[in-house]
Amino acid sequence: MASKRIIRIDSRSSRPKYRQIIDSIYQAIERRLIKKGDKVPSINEICADFNLSRDTVLVAFNELKAKGIIRSQPGKGYYVATTEVQIEEKVFVLFDELNAFKEDLYNSLFNTLKGRATVEVYFHHFNYKVFKNLIAECVGNYTSYIIMPATFDNISHLISKLPADKVYILDRLKKDLKNYPVVYQDFEQDLYDAMVEGSTLLKKYRKLIFVNPGGKEPVERVAGFVKYCNERNIEHEVIKSLTGVNPSMYEAYFLISDRDVVEMVKMAKKYKYKLGKRFGIVSFNDTTLKEVVAGGITTISTDFNEMGKTLAQMVLTKRTGQIRNPAKLIVRHSL
Repeated sequence: MASKRIIRIDSRSSRPKYRQIIDSIYQAIERRLIKKGDKVPSINEICADFNLSRDTVLVAFNELKAKGIIRSQPGKGYYVATTEVQIEEKVFVLFDELNAFKEDLYNSLFNTLKGRATVEVYFHHFNYKVFKNLIAECVGNYTSYIIMPATFDNISHLISKLPADKVYILDRLKKDLKNYPVVYQDFEQDLYDAMVEGSTLLKKYRKLIFVNPGGKEPVERVAGFVKYCNERNIEHEVIKSLTGVNPSMYEAYFLISDRDVVEMVKMAKKYKYKLGKRFGIVSFNDTTLKEVVAGGITTISTDFNEMGKTLAQMVLTKRTGQIRNPAKLIVRHSL
């Protein structure tokens, strides 16, 4: 049983057993469980403890010897030859969905890690079963795990299957995942701060309307919107969709859905409301397209490029803690 302190074998993993032995030795060195000159578990021990064939363990030991990680002493066993090892970083990334700003995030992450790690990206599409299965299937196959839980709460029992010191949470703070490193958006504070920054522009509107479809969208934004309006006694409304809406002059709409942005631009044109003068539109999550649509759409957006860079640095430096990603109001023609 002594080998189980050093070697970790997951019988459910698709990763070859010999490769899991190699990874275990690397990780034991990285965690300082073993140091230069220490004896590593014997072939017989590993075979007995994990019910493996001798050939499987020999393949792993031969590769470790070839790389100079371990050395053999006839009649005595195998010993750690060096702790100066470069572990190949292989990063598992689980996003909720693919969209324009998520692509910016991925490209930033990938480019920062380029040459220092390989990245494999998956999507759960807000499907809990898919999320659960992808987590189960990736265990033991990567050196780091970046997880975007999105709307899923109470998932610590799933995340706990992964090595605790290899997990990074992305985009949202989750109470049951508070002990993991995270790069997050503060959706309530971001919206409130952006509205405070844009107060001079917002003053010209009689009413502010927030179209929040719910579902996968963070509920915290509504709290930030309502807080700002209540503090300043501004007439406001939160609605789920544009169905049946007849916009009036001197109203400003806060729109999460890009489809709603397009629809509202068309409505403004139909009613001959001049954007940024008598009618306002604010969107979320900036894209290059919003720079040009209708002369430019004002957005409230986190910096997805910065988020990707920060996340990559956390992975490379094994940094822990909770890091809030900056957001800002980008004023354009529509406000």
